[in-house]
Amino acid sequence: GICKMQFIDRLPFSLLIVMTALMLAAPFVPEPHLVEKMRMLAEGTLTKPLDIFDVFWHLLPAILLTVKVVRWKRSESPH
Repeated sequence: GICKMQFIDRLPFSLLIVMTALMLAAPFVPEPHLVEKMRMLAEGTLTKPLDIFDVFWHLLPAILLTVKVVRWKRSESPH
């Protein structure tokens, strides 16, 4: 439940922002994996489990950052 998500609260925003930027852009050459995978998705060729896992792996820091922002906003709002 909500108690198990406290680890996200302990992660510094700065760390999550850097991790998110690096993972969204990695690898820098020849192109980010997410660009490649989104093209595959559009073409209907994103079918291999490893490719699908790769999408989630590269999006994981962004997902954690989003959850942290939502939890932070909720904790600031008056109850």
